[in-house]
Amino acid sequence: MAAEVIYGSELAQSMRDEMKNEVLDLREKGIIPGLTVILIGDDPASKSYVLGKQRASEYVGVESDLITLPDSTSEEELLSLINELNNKEEVHGILVQLPLPAHINEQKVIETITPEKDVDGFHPINIGRMMTGKDTFFPCTPYGIIQMLKSKDIKIEGKHAVIIGRSNIVGKPVGQLLLNENATVTYCHSRTNDMEKYINQADILIVAVGMEHFINGDYIKDGAVVIDVGVNRTKEGTLTGDVEFESAKEKASFITPVPKGVGPMTITMLLHNTIKSAKIHNGVNS
Repeated sequence: MAAEVIYGSELAQSMRDEMKNEVLDLREKGIIPGLTVILIGDDPASKSYVLGKQRASEYVGVESDLITLPDSTSEEELLSLINELNNKEEVHGILVQLPLPAHINEQKVIETITPEKDVDGFHPINIGRMMTGKDTFFPCTPYGIIQMLKSKDIKIEGKHAVIIGRSNIVGKPVGQLLLNENATVTYCHSRTNDMEKYINQADILIVAVGMEHFINGDYIKDGAVVIDVGVNRTKEGTLTGDVEFESAKEKASFITPVPKGVGPMTITMLLHNTIKSAKIHNGVNS
């Protein structure tokens, strides 16, 4: 029996509808959640992501301000701008679109954003809070994946989750969030020996390597839940994932597609974190 497809696009839309009502209530109290996005250079993919964030912000009623800067912007200028935004009452979330030009230190930028406005969930203090099981701003893609699993009542506790990929943005934090939900977690990466053995043991398989059709159905355990985080462009120009969807869906119980899978949830959780920040800044209980 073919897997049930988890459409992140549908879940994202229903969550954004709820957020829209929540923001209306906040606006009636005089609280306007504010997100500032900084885009450096003219990378087409980054521009596209930022446009998506702006449209989604507009839909739910979050005040979104875009600051575009040239590639030639110095690290000092960027850090100075972030410090200005850290001190602006009306700004509840600051997001610097990655990747950055080579002459700017990404980690320094992440650490300059105050943890209270780090709606991307990348600041070491927020990562530390997540690691110790505390409430914080969780990284958006991993947080979105957890919401997708819960939306289908997929049991996480006691399950073996295997993560393919160990990036700071997806792989590491999604493993930690699953651990916080009492899963047993295994990380696989480019240096892992006999990776197929681990993949075949996975009750929940999360693939985030950025390689087209890295995994097909042959490796997947019958009934596994497969979450495909990869977004790759084929020779024909279409988008596809890290998982070969057609063969994998014959083995899995649940599977996410590419596109319309994990991607829409990333922006949705960014909005969630921005609204949460606005509430915290204004002393509003959830």
